[in-house]
Amino acid sequence: MKILLETVAVAFSMFSALPVPQFPWNQRNMRWMLGAFPLVGLAAGGACWGWWALCAALRLPDVLRGAGLCLLPVVITGGVHLDGYADVSDALASHTPPERRQEILKDPHLGAFAAIRLGCYLLADFALWTALPRYDGPAFVMAFCLSRCLSGLAVASFPLANRSGLARSFAEAADRRRLAGALGTLAALLALGLCLRGAAGAAMALAAAGAFFRLWRVSRRDFGGLSGDLSGWFLQTAELWMLGGAVLCSTWSQW
Repeated sequence: MKILLETVAVAFSMFSALPVPQFPWNQRNMRWMLGAFPLVGLAAGGACWGWWALCAALRLPDVLRGAGLCLLPVVITGGVHLDGYADVSDALASHTPPERRQEILKDPHLGAFAAIRLGCYLLADFALWTALPRYDGPAFVMAFCLSRCLSGLAVASFPLANRSGLARSFAEAADRRRLAGALGTLAALLALGLCLRGAAGAAMALAAAGAFFRLWRVSRRDFGGLSGDLSGWFLQTAELWMLGGAVLCSTWSQW
């Protein structure tokens, strides 16, 4: 039980800004740390669900509801995945060989393309949350968990970049085959659960699968392997695509 609690605490301390007990990282609590990663999605999805309910109870304007839903995941994660999204955006915009793109990922400075694409991302996210006619709480909780499940699955199963980094550290500390099996099974169950929520849920599951395939292609073709930044870029992309799928299906169903 102690190792389980340490593993969950390490996952939250790495992938969220929520206050949790701090433990030294070691081989035992890092082995299944990525397996606990989807629990951070449970916290993010639950917080968004609570905000939607509060806005409905207080009859707050849609724009405030959308702003809160856009910002809450950033507050909960501390922006760690948006950082990866920005770095990968800069690297992709460079149109350079994979080795040079890996160097750009290591550059701590924010480039012009990263700033532009971050702004576009947040604007699109805000607009979609504001336009969402109905918040299906269970579906979005599963969606937040699914994006993190697939991100961990990629680290456990995709070829990794040659350069050292957090993704390689996590992968080397884990039992990759067993972890990939567990996360793959969980991802399939979450996708099935989304499909059972109706057309909007099925669209979200399909969007997540499309983003996962894109990660596999981009990581191999453009970067020579997966890195932590690419995992964060995927997570943000998958969540935006899933939200877009939910908005489209929910809007079409009202016509």
